[in-house]
Amino acid sequence: MRTIAVVGGGISGLTAAYRLRTLLGEDARIVVFEATDSLGGKLRTVELAGERYDVGAEAFLARRPEALALVREVGLGESLVHPTKARAKIHAGGSVLGLPPGTVMGVPASADAVAGVLSEKGHALVEAEASLSPLKPSAEDVPLGELLRERFGDELVDRLVDPLLGGVYAGGADGLGLRATMPGLASAIDRGARSLTEAAASLMPASPSTAPVFGTLLGGLGTLIARLAELSRAEVRTGTTVTALERTADGWKVDDLDADAVLLAVPAPPARRLLDGVAGVASSVFAKVELASMAVVALALPPGTALPESSGVLIGAGERDAAGKPFAAKAFTFSSRKWAQYGEGPVLVRGSVGRFGEPDALHADDEELVRVVRDDLARLTGVTAEPIDTLVTRWGGGLPQYGIGHLVRVERIERAVAAVPGLAVAGATLHGVGIPACIATADAAARRIAGITPTHEGS
Repeated sequence: MRTIAVVGGGISGLTAAYRLRTLLGEDARIVVFEATDSLGGKLRTVELAGERYDVGAEAFLARRPEALALVREVGLGESLVHPTKARAKIHAGGSVLGLPPGTVMGVPASADAVAGVLSEKGHALVEAEASLSPLKPSAEDVPLGELLRERFGDELVDRLVDPLLGGVYAGGADGLGLRATMPGLASAIDRGARSLTEAAASLMPASPSTAPVFGTLLGGLGTLIARLAELSRAEVRTGTTVTALERTADGWKVDDLDADAVLLAVPAPPARRLLDGVAGVASSVFAKVELASMAVVALALPPGTALPESSGVLIGAGERDAAGKPFAAKAFTFSSRKWAQYGEGPVLVRGSVGRFGEPDALHADDEELVRVVRDDLARLTGVTAEPIDTLVTRWGGGLPQYGIGHLVRVERIERAVAAVPGLAVAGATLHGVGIPACIATADAAARRIAGITPTHEGS
């Protein structure tokens, strides 16, 4: 019987375990190692005031196929739900404004698209961008923040682009690469777009899609984790940190487990440690990946508490209230507005705190984080209701930063791993931090393992 070790029990690891089971059938022993006491990784569903509530990823991109296909494949299609028609807003220039359409992650297709968000000077800079020196395609990645600030000035980046990127990476444009984070814009430039506004305009659909952008599951995304674990029929070892990974004459040694193949679905730091001595180049490249930490502060407010008519508010790093006081939170999600399943009962809100390069924001204890998030909520919305339940969830090193050279680093990792028989990697460090991207890397890694795994006698 074949023995496969899957290291990491998040969405990537469990998708890989499930896919391995479908590919290999019952003629495989699949062992999942998870360092924490529970499966799920960055997908964590908790009880908050009696409601099932996600305090990690709360949704997946529904316009990529991988997550939708997997949800339906494992029999959870009936639990699929999409957001209400409530729209997100942004705190920009001291005011809460509607998030403007007509942009690609804040990069405008025209100056008019962002007229309501920028000052007259900022708007003029966007309007003038098309008249600057034409952009030239480059095979190399370029610093996203530097490019945007050179072409548009600081205001567009600080007020619009950074808050949007912060919702994905917990980091701003200055630490990210264009090709790694906005590949559509990079491709438009490769095709001959002479300006960023022209590039963004080329990506605007002729007829905007009415298909939902995001999806989630009734009962929380933890239901997907539980279903994958169940259907994988894997031997799950939670609370188990793998300390050693070694090649043997006929396979692998994963601590005390003899295995035919190993699939790593862990963040960069443990991947670096485990690959040292096994795939040295991959280990050294994983060591260069920078990570952002953040915390989610979940608030359950009394039933009937009035929230703004929006799905949430994004907040730029430099934003302040009318009195000049800065905000600690980078975003709020008004879950009871965004998701119809929370329409009755307690009013649920989550605030996100922490950006790349700002670790001090998370040094406060839970009580203090709840206090500052409630203070921000009150100053943004006027909501001062006393919560009936709260929960703080910290995600230390939770989000890899896709900086300059990220795509080259990933290529080096995958090339080094491919040279080692019986080894594969998956996860958010590689080709995207969202759930569909993680599922895609897990599926590819599982297929690689299934195609090369020999029979390990005596396992």
